[in-house]
Amino acid sequence: MLKKKIAEREAVIGVIGLGYVGLPLAVEKAKAGFKVIGFDIQESKVDMVNRGHNYIGDVVNEDLEKIVRKGMLRATTDFDELKNCDVVAICVPTPLNVFKQPDLTYVINSTKEVAKRLHKDMLVVLESTTYPGTTEEVMKPILEETGLKCEEDFYLAFSPERVDPGNLRYKTKNTPKVVGGVGKESTEVAKLLYESVLDAEVFVVSSPKEAEMTKILENTFRIVNIALINEMAIVANKMGINIWEVVDAASTKPFGFMPFYPGPGVGGHCIPIDPFYLTYIARKYDYHTRLIELAGEINDFMPEYVVDRLMKLLNERKKCMNGAKIVMLGIAYKGDIDDMRESPALKVLEHLEKNLADVTVVDPYVNEFKWNDGIVKTAKLSAELIKSADAVIITTAHKRNVNYKLVVDNAKLVFDTKNILKTLGISGENVEVL
Repeated sequence: MLKKKIAEREAVIGVIGLGYVGLPLAVEKAKAGFKVIGFDIQESKVDMVNRGHNYIGDVVNEDLEKIVRKGMLRATTDFDELKNCDVVAICVPTPLNVFKQPDLTYVINSTKEVAKRLHKDMLVVLESTTYPGTTEEVMKPILEETGLKCEEDFYLAFSPERVDPGNLRYKTKNTPKVVGGVGKESTEVAKLLYESVLDAEVFVVSSPKEAEMTKILENTFRIVNIALINEMAIVANKMGINIWEVVDAASTKPFGFMPFYPGPGVGGHCIPIDPFYLTYIARKYDYHTRLIELAGEINDFMPEYVVDRLMKLLNERKKCMNGAKIVMLGIAYKGDIDDMRESPALKVLEHLEKNLADVTVVDPYVNEFKWNDGIVKTAKLSAELIKSADAVIITTAHKRNVNYKLVVDNAKLVFDTKNILKTLGISGENVEVL
């Protein structure tokens, strides 16, 4: 019956978590013709969705307004409405604690809420990134405490989110999907659901564990290669070599090389977090993922390294970091978005302040942000601000809404940790790169 409901767009879909993953997914499912109910514990998000007000960059404002107006999408904080859903997708945060241990609180609590309203012929899909085994070893027992049996009474699958905020080419709609169900029926139902929503291939794997491991591998590949190029950048600087030229030259090889670029660290909801889910669960099997942990150490060191580099650059100009006026250009973790999750720029700011610098943050995409026990309001970019600074450090590669020529024309020193100036064809004798 559920397959029939999905095929005929009669299934009601619930999405738990209306953040960077959940809201775009809810919108695409509603656009595909399904009635969607979004669930979130934050009343502000629920209110905004119900008013058709978008707060996620990858969602088209007009799309959200249209589907809300047509009654295809609504949001609520009342989890009792889960009982009216045929499909539930869980898209909640899976952070690390201060010891880099997985925190599955949101996943477990969401699963318990679903279990209270679980009914026959319901599909539950976890999209939150987690360690292999979570779907079957954590979620399945909670759901089966109801007396209903997976594959007999309800279906359960894992399908990792692959959101890349700010990517102009690949969105939720056209990014290939990986699906792994706990059995044949669960896999088939989940595959049919995503094929009904997406304009992309749905790739099936043997079980949720393979699907969970897929997402971990994708981001472990990135964290290790980013660590490699960061270490190369440190060594290259000591040797007086421009690492950016080296990467460009190596990229001319048509096989056997994929370019990665150095920077002040790694940020976002995936790369700094996901690999350590594998590190955690690997210990259960008496194995230590040394390469992942070393990559994490190198990347975690980069904010401190770029501040040390800036300190040396100031020293060369007979200026002490203590009391120096520094303009930090960019607080988001990635260019042309407002997402600050795990942003390395925050760690750069922390190190600058530890060294008693007087820091002004400029970011056209972020008006203000929480910092320590207060709120920091970002400044507007101006020639006067740049002229008054001892140095400008570029920590986010925004390509739009930043007048870099104004920066270079008026700054005493520009330390470009992202090589964005060369990318945009802007140069100056006062520019230094990572």
